[in-house]
Amino acid sequence: MPEPLIGLDVGTSGVKAVAISPDGDLLATAEESYPLSTPRPGWAEQEPEDWWRAAEICLARLPDGPIGLSGQMHGLVVLDDGGRVLRPAILWNDQRTQAECEEIERRVGLERLIELTGNRALTGFTAPKLLWLRRHEPETYARIRHVLLPKDYVRFRLTGERAIDAADASGTLLFDVSQRRWSDDVCAALELPLDWLPPAFESTEVAGAGDQAAAALGVGIAAPGPVSVVLGTSGVVFAVLPAYAPDAQARLHVFCHAVPGTWHAMGVMLSAAGSAAWLRRALGADHAALDGEAARWEPGTEGLLFAPYLAGERTPHPDPDARAAFTGLSLRHDRGALWRAMLEGVAYGLRDSLELLRSLGVQPEVGRVSGGGARSELWLRIVASVLGLPLERMESEEGSAFGAALLAGVRAGVFVNAEAAVERCVRARDRIEPDPAWAEAYARGYERYRLLYPTLEVLR
Repeated sequence: MPEPLIGLDVGTSGVKAVAISPDGDLLATAEESYPLSTPRPGWAEQEPEDWWRAAEICLARLPDGPIGLSGQMHGLVVLDDGGRVLRPAILWNDQRTQAECEEIERRVGLERLIELTGNRALTGFTAPKLLWLRRHEPETYARIRHVLLPKDYVRFRLTGERAIDAADASGTLLFDVSQRRWSDDVCAALELPLDWLPPAFESTEVAGAGDQAAAALGVGIAAPGPVSVVLGTSGVVFAVLPAYAPDAQARLHVFCHAVPGTWHAMGVMLSAAGSAAWLRRALGADHAALDGEAARWEPGTEGLLFAPYLAGERTPHPDPDARAAFTGLSLRHDRGALWRAMLEGVAYGLRDSLELLRSLGVQPEVGRVSGGGARSELWLRIVASVLGLPLERMESEEGSAFGAALLAGVRAGVFVNAEAAVERCVRARDRIEPDPAWAEAYARGYERYRLLYPTLEVLR
């Protein structure tokens, strides 16, 4: 019997792991959670030892086989000369580094930074976290000898190897994304030692990728064509580009893809299914009941709109201080209307990203949808109609861990390359078409939605 392929995803809430056959059939799964620490408002930290403990537990529940890794991007893990963790990791959703982001853009120059890294300085990225440590925790900073990202710390504990892939390194703001190597220019401008950074490889060489690149591979996004639409805690629209092409204003993230020699662009909204989780708790009802009540409302919910900026925003508004709002409320609106307006608001936010991708030449004919929100038939009909794209759900719902398992297979020689892994293992389960009548209503609604952010910004 062929050896199974193992995918391990080091997420924000826990480790998820899968074992698949070389034909993509799911053999086993494992999951182990861990806590998130918020020691101050806007801060988010975790203990790297918790990731390693959870990874060990998950691997013990699965058969042996080649291992691929994916994980939350941008998180900063700092080690001393003995490989010991110096402090809790600062995560992707930590917002403490606004001053350091401004410093980076001043030191490097915004235009040059975008040219090199494909991005502007955002609070979630890794480089601002290092500058924050230098300013606020100089004793810890002085002891740093190695810098790793979350999944790469798990690799280090698993194998003793310090390494990173180009896809995950792209999210550090220290990587020359067009040349697929660490940027001498950025590190010099920020006075950060290059020898702190691990050797960078292609994803297929080290069987690893950041969670979004791995998840895209897991739904078959290996080359220009379909887009990945993720309805997770955050919302993502992800496309492979024909060549490196950063957005001049850096409203999209442009990173190396997990397929060697390719790049991807993605728009990220911070509260997609996160908006649903918040509103479900506030309304005190389950998703099925709320979907049923929302389905009784017509598209557009009689003018009710939701701005989904519960935790700030990235695309198209890089604004950690943005906040959410309902507008257009009337006496007729009930909790079903609130729920539908929230579903529609998130869909409009995803369309913001899709429109920016189209400006870079992306012309998709279908979206491959994943994430917890993809379990809602109503939400998928809304998203398909707002985006004007059919949405396909895949047979595997294992996301980043599935993509990591495919990378394990490439590295182990089971597949000749990532494209072959996708062709053999990734299959569509069903397809949701846009509703023409809904699409017409949502075209009008989207134009109104685009006015919300400027209005809310003025009211701050």
